Amino acid sequence: MRRGGRNAGIVADQPAHGSPRAGRPDPLRGLRGLSSVALTAAVSNAGGLGAYGLYGYSPERISATAAELRAATDRPVLLNLWVIDETDAAPDGAEPGAELLERVRPIFAELGVEVPTPPERYLPRFADQVDAVLEARPAAAGFVFGAPDPAAIDRLRDAGIVLVGTATTVEEAIALEGAGMDAIIASGAEAGGHRVSFLRPAEESLVGTFALVPQVADAVSVPVIAAGGVADGRGVAAAMLLGAEGVQVGSALLATSESAAPESYRRAISSERSRRTILTRASSGRLGRAIPNRMTEEVGEDPAPFPVQNWLTGAFRRVAAERDDAELMTLWCGQAGPLSELTDAASLVRRLAQQADELLSPVGV
Repeated sequence: MRRGGRNAGIVADQPAHGSPRAGRPDPLRGLRGLSSVALTAAVSNAGGLGAYGLYGYSPERISATAAELRAATDRPVLLNLWVIDETDAAPDGAEPGAELLERVRPIFAELGVEVPTPPERYLPRFADQVDAVLEARPAAAGFVFGAPDPAAIDRLRDAGIVLVGTATTVEEAIALEGAGMDAIIASGAEAGGHRVSFLRPAEESLVGTFALVPQVADAVSVPVIAAGGVADGRGVAAAMLLGAEGVQVGSALLATSESAAPESYRRAISSERSRRTILTRASSGRLGRAIPNRMTEEVGEDPAPFPVQNWLTGAFRRVAAERDDAELMTLWCGQAGPLSELTDAASLVRRLAQQADELLSPVGV
C-alpha cells in the first residue's frame, strides 16, 4: 500500500528511540485496557506497536511491567497513562453514598467479598507515574483524558519518547497537537471502553469515527490514528482512505488468546451479544461503552464520582473476573465487536494487514 509516495502499511516501520518527530507510531497498536504482557509483546512481535495500559499502576509496578515487556519483546512498545490530577487521585472526603452502597451490597454478599473501607488515596500521583515511564524509556508513551504539563512533555521528548494523545473531537486534537503530541488518536464514539473526552463532557463529544477522522486529519499536521469500530481489514482500509495513517484496534485484540480478559468476556465480544452496547457510568463513574449485563443494570446510572465508583465496583469486579462471571464484570466493548474472532494476536495482526493491503492496492493507496 502506498500513500503520498511512502509506506503507510499496517505493519509500517517501528517508532524510533531518537528524535520524537522522526519516530512514527505504528498503524496497529494494542488495546489500552485489560492489558497483558503477552498481548502487548505479541502485537509488537507481529509488526504492530503493542500498547500496555497503566491505569492505577504505582511507579514500582510500572517499572516491573516495563522490565517484563523488555524480556518478552525486543520490539518497540507503547505505555499508556491516564492524565489524572490530585483532585481525582485523592478527593477530599469522597465516599460512596448510602443509596449506592445498598444497591451493590447484595453483589458483594453473593461473591463473599467485604465492602471495602475507603482509602486515603484512590490513585497514585500522576507525576510519579510519568517519572516511572521516563525511567522505563519505552518507544512511545500514550495519554488519555488530556496531556501532561509542558515540563513533563519536554522531559519525555528529550528522552526520545514518541508522544501520542487521544482526542474525541477536532478541538481536542488541535489542543493535543499544540501541547506537543507527535501523533493523535482520533477515537470515535464507536470505540469500546472509556470515552476519554477532556474539553467538553463526554456526552457532548460523541463524534463517530467516519466523521471524526477526516476532520482531525484536516485540522492537524501530525499523523492521525483512527480508533473505534476497526476490527477487520475493511475498517483499516476505510480509516486510511479517510486520512488516517494508522489504526488502533481494541475489542478485536481483547478477544484474542493473549488477552487478560476471562474466557466468558472474550466470547461475549465475538458473539452476537456484542451487537448491543451501551454508554454507562456504572463501572467507574466516567462514561464508557460496554456490553450491558447484570452489573450495569443493578449498579445503575447514579454512580459515585470517579474514581470512587471505580474503586468500589473494582472490589467485586476482580472477584467476578477470577470466577469468569461475565455478568458481574465490566464488558468494555466497541460497536464492531461481532466482527471479532477468537484467535491469537499475531494471526489477527497479519490478517488485518493482508486484508487492508488487498482492498487498498487497486486504488493506489
